Amino acid sequence: MTSVTSTPPSDRLDLRGTPCPINFVRTKLRLEKMAPGALLEVWLDAGEPVEQVPDSLIMEGYVIEHLEACSDYFTLHVRRPA
Repeated sequence: MTSVTSTPPSDRLDLRGTPCPINFVRTKLRLEKMAPGALLEVWLDAGEPVEQVPDSLIMEGYVIEHLEACSDYFTLHVRRPA
C-alpha cells in the first residue's frame, strides 16, 4: 500500500480539517463521479481520518494504491475499479 503510483491522479480532494465520517462520504461521492479506473488523490489528517478512510474504501471495493505521510497530512491514492 505504500508503493509509488506511476499514473498521475485524475483528480485531487483536500479533506484536511474534515471529520470522520464526512471525509469518507466525500471521498466516496467524488469517486462515484469519476470514470472507472480513474485515480483520486485525497489529502487526509493524521489520526482517525487516515486510520478509518482507507479501510472503509477497501471494504467498499476501492483499490488503495499509495499512502504517504507528508509534513502535516497524509496523501492517499485510491482507484475506482474498472
